[in-house]
Amino acid sequence: MSGRPRQPAVAGAFYPAQPERLGSMVATLLAGAARAKRPDGPDPTAVAGLLVPHAGLVYSGTIAALGWALAGEIGPATIVLAGTDHGALARGVGVWIGGPWRTPLGDVPIDGDLADTIAALGPPFAPDDAAHLGEHSLEVQLPLLARACPGAKIVPMAVSPRLRSHAKAGAMLGGLLAARRVEGERILLVASSDMAHYPPARVCEATDAELLEPLLRMDADALRDAEAGALLENRPGLVCGLCGIDPVRVALTALAEMGATRGILLGSATSADAGGDPRRTVGYAAAAFV
Repeated sequence: MSGRPRQPAVAGAFYPAQPERLGSMVATLLAGAARAKRPDGPDPTAVAGLLVPHAGLVYSGTIAALGWALAGEIGPATIVLAGTDHGALARGVGVWIGGPWRTPLGDVPIDGDLADTIAALGPPFAPDDAAHLGEHSLEVQLPLLARACPGAKIVPMAVSPRLRSHAKAGAMLGGLLAARRVEGERILLVASSDMAHYPPARVCEATDAELLEPLLRMDADALRDAEAGALLENRPGLVCGLCGIDPVRVALTALAEMGATRGILLGSATSADAGGDPRRTVGYAAAAFV
């Protein structure tokens, strides 16, 4: 794959920029995930995709590591990453088709063939490297991904809040990935999203529980409606239920096309659990889809 490498945009802010410090942090997070009690299942061979959070690793890393530790057991050759486009820079789904993504722990290679094929699906998919340059939602996955799945290639996708065809995009993507998996390609689809933003801890936990119910039964429309209902209630401090609801809605439809029928919660927490202010919290969850 030719093309200019993507340089880290949030190293030193969302995770340590020093390789030694970052490597030690990631090793600790993955070791903790390996010791954590996992719900009955999932069988790694049956997992089609994951949900992982994307805040700074000091806050969401413990939960994110639960997903990436499972990914390490799955051993995918390619990981398709659907992330939040916080800046609304992409028109729909912007696919990175450039060079590798640089991290303090080394470069993560791109699956150029699959990236080009996804971008060529047509609207709402399109090549769009620019939408990724300053975005953190996928970058923060890479230290954990690189250590848990060494050698795996990635296809980064920035899913815009301006997207108006989530079901169409999900069906297009899922159909393609399902066909590739039938042919024997080891592909994993990972959606990146944090949960409720900025309510007090108890409100955050309650809101996350409400939204995880439709998410885990893979009902993208019910998830959208549940978030809208929570916002209409004017819960204190709540500004969104999932900051990555757009990539999650696309991923849920795609995962259904890939044969998944349900999600299994691997773990959840709030920023208060990591020492953040309990009066203003963010929720985090990790899940596997089988």
